[in-house]
Amino acid sequence: MRIIQLTVFLLAIAVTNTFASELKKNKLRQACTINVASLDTLNGYEKYYYIPDENLNKYFTDKLDSMLQSWYIQNAFLLDSTELAEADTLKQSLPDSVYIQRLQSMQSAVSLSYNNTVKNFITMYTLRRPKQVSVMLGLGNYYFPIFEEALAKYGLPMELKYLPIIESALNPGANSSASAVGLWQFMYSTGKMYKLEVSSFVDERRDPIKATDAAVRYLRDLYNIYHDWHLVIAAYNCGPGNVNKAIKRSGDVKDYWKIYYHLPKETRGYVPAFIAANYVMNFYQSHNIFPKSPDFPIITDTLMVNEYLHFDQISEVLGVPVEEIRSLNPQYIRDIIPASKDKPYGLVLPQEQIMAYLDNESRIHNHRREEFFPNNEIVNPQNSYARQNSSNIKGRDKVIYTVKSGDNLGVISSWFKVRMNDLRYWNKIHHNFIKAGQKLYVYVPEGYGEFYSKISKMSFTEKQKSLSKKPTINSAQNLANTAKTKQTAKALAKVTDSGNKSSSSVKTKEQSSGNEYVYYKVRKGDNFWTIAKKFPGISNHDIMRLNNIKEANSLKIGQVLKISPKA
Repeated sequence: MRIIQLTVFLLAIAVTNTFASELKKNKLRQACTINVASLDTLNGYEKYYYIPDENLNKYFTDKLDSMLQSWYIQNAFLLDSTELAEADTLKQSLPDSVYIQRLQSMQSAVSLSYNNTVKNFITMYTLRRPKQVSVMLGLGNYYFPIFEEALAKYGLPMELKYLPIIESALNPGANSSASAVGLWQFMYSTGKMYKLEVSSFVDERRDPIKATDAAVRYLRDLYNIYHDWHLVIAAYNCGPGNVNKAIKRSGDVKDYWKIYYHLPKETRGYVPAFIAANYVMNFYQSHNIFPKSPDFPIITDTLMVNEYLHFDQISEVLGVPVEEIRSLNPQYIRDIIPASKDKPYGLVLPQEQIMAYLDNESRIHNHRREEFFPNNEIVNPQNSYARQNSSNIKGRDKVIYTVKSGDNLGVISSWFKVRMNDLRYWNKIHHNFIKAGQKLYVYVPEGYGEFYSKISKMSFTEKQKSLSKKPTINSAQNLANTAKTKQTAKALAKVTDSGNKSSSSVKTKEQSSGNEYVYYKVRKGDNFWTIAKKFPGISNHDIMRLNNIKEANSLKIGQVLKISPKA
C-alpha cells in the first residue's frame, strides 16, 4: 500500500513539474513572439501564426560584404568604401502597413508573408546595406537573364531568380564555412549529383550558366517532393533531411511557419530573407536606391578552347588583366583551362576582346607554352602555382598591417595597391575571413615600405583619402640600404629612360626638365592596365604615349617604363 502511495506521490510530482516546465516554456515563447498576419489566405480567411521576432541578419551580412571584395566589384564599380562603411544611413523604417500593401501588390507564385523577421531583413537591405543593393541591382543586369532563361526552361517561378541574392549576394566566387561554393552555393555532393564537374582544375559550381541550370533542376526536384515553395527554399539551404525531420517533429505539418522552430537557425532566416530580397528588388526606388552600373562594360561572349591554355597567356598577349579573366571564368580554379580536342571548354571574354583573341589565337597558345605546359602537359600544377605566388615577395618591402573593425580584404588591398589573391596567399587566408586585431603581412614595392607602414596608424577616412595620394619612395640613402646588392643599388642610379634594361625591379624617381618621373620595371604578369592602377591618375594610354609604345601586347619582362604621375 505504501509502495502504491509513494508511486502515486512521485507521479504527481512529475506531472506537476512537467506542467510547470511547459507553462514556463509557453510564457517564454509568448514573450519572444509577435502576432503578425501572414499574407497567405485560405478560403477567404487570413491565417495567423505566432512567428518569432528574430533578427537573423548576421547570417547574411557577411555575404553582402564579401561580395564587395571581388576584383570585379572593386574595379568595375569603383566603389567609395567610405560610403560603404556607413551604416544606418536612414534611421527610420516604414510603417508595417506600407510593406504589407507593397508585398500584396506583387503577383507572385511564391507566397510573400510578412512578419517582424521579414521586416528586419528589409531594413537590412534598405537602410544598412543600400550600397550593396545598388551593386547587386547592377550585377542583376548580367546574371538575372541567365537565371530567367533557366527558370523558363523548366517552368519554375521567376521570383526564384532572387534566391542567389541570399545565397551568395550574386558573387560567383563565394565560399561558405560549410564549403558551399558559387552563386547558388552548391555543396560538393549536390553538385556531383547534378553532374557538375569538380576536379583539380575545374569547379563548375562556380560556372554561372552550368550552376544555374543545375540549381533550377534541383529546385524543380524539391518542389516535386514538397509542393510548397517555402519548404523548397528551406530544403535548398539545409537539405531535405533537415526539413523532413522538422515536419515530423511538428506533427507531419507541411507548413514552413509551423515547422519554423524545428529548423536550423540559419535556415529560419532563408524564407524571410528571400521575401525581403523580392521586396527590395521591386521597390528599391521607393527607398532612394538605384542600380550602380559598372565603370566598364560587362557584355561578354564565349569561345571554345580545345587545348591547354593559361590565363597569363591570354593576359600578356591581349593586355587583359588576369583578374578580369578570373572574374569572368571563376570555374577555372588554377588559372588553367584543361581543354583538349576530345573535351573542349568555354572561355568567357569581354565582347570587345573576342576579335582580338581570334586574330591572335595561335600567338596566344604559343606564348610561353613550354614554360606553362612542357611537353604539352600540365606538370605539377600545385607546386608551379606556389612558385608563382611566392615570387611576388622578391624585391619587395614587408609591411605589417593590423586589421581594424570594419576592414575587409578588398579595402585593405586597395590601400596597399596589391592584389587580393596575393594578400590571401601571403597570409594563408581562406574564404576572405579576417578579424579585428589580426596581423597581415603585405609586400609592397621595394623602397615604399616607409610610406605604406603609416597606413596602420590612419583612421578609415584617412586611409580612403590616401587612395588619391601618390606613394612616395624612401630617401635615396634608405633605398640604397635596402638594395640586395651593390650592383642593384648602382643600377638604380643608371635608370634614365624607358629603353634602359636595368636589373632593378623597383620604382625610382628622377627630375628631368622640371618634370618628376617614376620608372617602373615590368614584372611577370604585368600589363599596361595593371601598371596604371599602381599610379593614381594615370591611364594605360598615358604610359604607352609617354614611352612611344603603339601595341598593348608588346610589354616584356624586365622592360623599364617611364611614368609621369599626375598631381
